Amino acid sequence: MENVFDAKTAQHYIDRINRLTPETEGLWGKMTVDQMLAHCNVSYEMVYEPEKHKKPGAIAKFILKSFVKPKVVGEKAYAQNGPTSPQFLISEQKDFAEEKKRLIGFIQKTQQLGTSAFDGKESFSFGKLKAQEWSNMFAKHLNHHLSQFGV
Repeated sequence: MENVFDAKTAQHYIDRINRLTPETEGLWGKMTVDQMLAHCNVSYEMVYEPEKHKKPGAIAKFILKSFVKPKVVGEKAYAQNGPTSPQFLISEQKDFAEEKKRLIGFIQKTQQLGTSAFDGKESFSFGKLKAQEWSNMFAKHLNHHLSQFGV
């Protein structure tokens, strides 16, 4: 799995994002490219703008930590058309340029903060994660959706 804290890796993701256009169509799924960018931003909003999202309750967090966490932070790629948490569902049209700019900014900020800022950092849904788990989660999600849109 790629290391999102590595400058070259972060730039690789940014280069892929920069190949997207407002007209880029997905190879599978229902999201438009602007919705996909907004969807990818949710992962970072939960870290940098947590007030935007409702935290899961104790029972939901237990279920997430027990059953969902291994699939999200592990190294196995996501399957196409897999289930999505309600917080990640984007149904309205978004501003492509704004969502693209935000996603690139989040990728850069994460890379610049580095491994030490994320090692042991509390996840919105999964409790404390190791830096490698954070990196896997971000990398897997980005790879899945950028591949979905052919970049």
